[in-house]
Amino acid sequence: MAYSGEVTVGGTPDVHELEDLIITKVAVGPMNNNAYVLRCRATDKQLMIDAANEPATLLDVIGSDGLDAVVTTHQHGDHWQGLREVVAATGARTYAGRADTVGLPVPTDVPLDDGDTVTFGRITLTARHLVGHTPGSVALVYDDPHGHPHVFTGDCLFPGGVGNTHDDPAAFASLLDGVTKKIFDVLPDETWVYPGHGNDTTLGTERPHLDEWRERGW
Repeated sequence: MAYSGEVTVGGTPDVHELEDLIITKVAVGPMNNNAYVLRCRATDKQLMIDAANEPATLLDVIGSDGLDAVVTTHQHGDHWQGLREVVAATGARTYAGRADTVGLPVPTDVPLDDGDTVTFGRITLTARHLVGHTPGSVALVYDDPHGHPHVFTGDCLFPGGVGNTHDDPAAFASLLDGVTKKIFDVLPDETWVYPGHGNDTTLGTERPHLDEWRERGW
């Protein structure tokens, strides 16, 4: 069955199979958060993006092969409710944007700055620091050598707009500028976008609306 990226809390995870990487998306918790488990096909090493909630569900998706790392996209509590339990059960190394490490329930082993890389098995992700939704949000880019890129955007980019900046015009301008320069300006339309909540999209779907988002201010 083809990957759609449409998942519901309590429902079946969806699996996106790439040549070198398997991406499993699951929805958890009362805020319909997305958590992603990335598996390197060559080595079976795994990385999680946002241990958001329902640690038992997350550990079931991780399975018996364990977890090398967890990246928390930003400091908001709905994205790390399962982090302590997942790290305790797996011993995974923890990553988060440098400015968002404060307040997380476990210490961050590796603070991330813009352009830093996270490697597990033979897979490398590149962190893009985006300021506005939070001070230290990070998106993670997988540049698939066999196809188009894939980007995990946390709460910085969704279908239909950027993340909530709490009616702060300066924060909104910062986030939209960052998303434009570090995501839209450097990645092609085919780039697949995996957000922190809800359905996936592509940069090509969203690109025509950038000016509209800037004009409306959210």
